[in-house]
Amino acid sequence: MGYAYDEPKISARLYQIIHRHASDKVMQWIATRLNAWREQHAMQQFNLAFSAAPRFVGRDEVTLTPEETAALQPFTVNGYTLDRLFRVWWLLQLPIGQQEKYVSSIENLFHAAEMNEQVALYGALPLLAFPEAWKLRTAEGIRSNIGVVLEAIMLRNPYPAAQLDEPAWNQLVLKAFFTEKPVHLITGLDQRANPTLARILCDYAHERRAAGRTVHPMLWRLVGPFINENNFADIERTWHSEYHADREAAALACSMSAYPPAKALLAQRPEMGTDITTGKLTWDTVAARLNGAQMAH
Repeated sequence: MGYAYDEPKISARLYQIIHRHASDKVMQWIATRLNAWREQHAMQQFNLAFSAAPRFVGRDEVTLTPEETAALQPFTVNGYTLDRLFRVWWLLQLPIGQQEKYVSSIENLFHAAEMNEQVALYGALPLLAFPEAWKLRTAEGIRSNIGVVLEAIMLRNPYPAAQLDEPAWNQLVLKAFFTEKPVHLITGLDQRANPTLARILCDYAHERRAAGRTVHPMLWRLVGPFINENNFADIERTWHSEYHADREAAALACSMSAYPPAKALLAQRPEMGTDITTGKLTWDTVAARLNGAQMAH
């Protein structure tokens, strides 16, 4: 299988970003580690450099130019610290000639990883060779209770949508709601929507309502394409909510549906339908409204 990306090009671009942020002393340390690795290929040296990154590279936050951001798409390193960026680039220096050796080398890093190392490893999943090899590792990561590790897997990461089977993908999305992550930042959210997930999320919404708790409006984004006689009452209830974000979410969900009662419901508020058609009302604007409400608190 090899890489899903153009590995030499990505590696070169990441190196350029590191070079732009790092001091001469840091670049000298990187050059020394790289030369030693290329000459000796001792895994102990490779692992030590991976672990030592924060101490020698530092943890300053990386900022990208628009051109750099575009060149890496759909991979993103926005918000990365320099040590995390180095670790991702460093992983690309592993030779992929022998799949078994390559996979076991990275698995060993996972086994020994502390929290920030896990964040780097899971965030790097889209760039690792042999994409099929990391499915179980990703499914295991979804069971983590460490917030930053979950975010590395879930948010702005193209790997899960591209590789996970439906049950694991559904578990990821449910866990994102359960742990109150910004669901709109999950890559491939709409493309991987499915009827089973819509049912699971409706059941989850019923549980929360029964406990007197709120339901995240973004949940209806994943129900919208699958509105039917079984869940339409949930959409209607959301449509009549006292909260603006809920009503907007219900309208957007109806706009995604071919179910006649959903179309009729949306027609009751033609101004919302117009806002959806013109792009004034989107799931991103709902997410921004929710984020603004949280910031206000």
